[in-house]
Amino acid sequence: MKFKRQYMIGIGIGIGILVFDFLLFWKTKWFMPVFIVAGSIAWGQIWIDFFIEGQKQKEIESRFLDFVRNLTGAIKSGMPVPKAIMHVANIDYGSLSPYIRKMGNQVEWSVPIHKSLLFFSNSTRNDIIKRSISTVIEAEQSGGNMEDVLESITQSLLEIKKIKESRRASIHSQVVQSYIIFFVFVGVMVVIQNLLIPYLLGQSQGGGALGGAFGGGAEVTVNFNVEIKTDSLGSFIVSMSNWFTSLRGVFLMLSLIQGLFAGVIIGKLSEGDLTSGLKHSLILCTIAFFVMTLISPPTGPVL
Repeated sequence: MKFKRQYMIGIGIGIGILVFDFLLFWKTKWFMPVFIVAGSIAWGQIWIDFFIEGQKQKEIESRFLDFVRNLTGAIKSGMPVPKAIMHVANIDYGSLSPYIRKMGNQVEWSVPIHKSLLFFSNSTRNDIIKRSISTVIEAEQSGGNMEDVLESITQSLLEIKKIKESRRASIHSQVVQSYIIFFVFVGVMVVIQNLLIPYLLGQSQGGGALGGAFGGGAEVTVNFNVEIKTDSLGSFIVSMSNWFTSLRGVFLMLSLIQGLFAGVIIGKLSEGDLTSGLKHSLILCTIAFFVMTLISPPTGPVL
């Protein structure tokens, strides 16, 4: 994906929200959620284009099967391969149509078949199309029967489509279970952070259950929450490192890590591609961040 000028609009809006966030919500529980909203708006257009490109590739892959079928039928009817390509180029194939029309124009202007097919496969940036076209080019250069090659490619594409649909149907229940497990995990983290840890810290201060566990009411050396300082760069770095080792920071990081890897696994299982899991990871991490930062207890004691 190339960087587009319209991305600057989202980045500018995100920076503006970030400035207001520092002015209005600094040292409040709304600061981090608004901070994430600003960041999401800043790179939101890039993510949207990324997902749109993924859907476009799926449609291209699906419509390529129709193109191969039509091309096979045109060749079987007695048309030479160049004329068959120009004939099927006039049919609507959705997102694949611009690439096929371009190939048809190249063939019409006497560009060699193997070169126009190669340009076509490279411009779509689809691995399945590249492999299929590579087989067609080899058959065309070696003088093989183009009809048989196209029919075998059609059968291969049909098998690939059936396998993907079967996997997507069989894995649907596991995807739902993975989301439910993640929500349960975040719920457990919220209960521990908001109820269990404040109770245990209060007991340890009074020499209760947690304190007794360390012998004679000894104090537990652990930070529940750390204030981020911005007086200087050194104090900011030190306070951030302390925050990451505090209980609240640890719980938030655990939730984000869980969301990241759960999303990647869901994408790999459902789509067979790790990059597809970024969509699920983004959703889960955003939910985890908002829940863990908004549903938080008052600042706990530092022991």
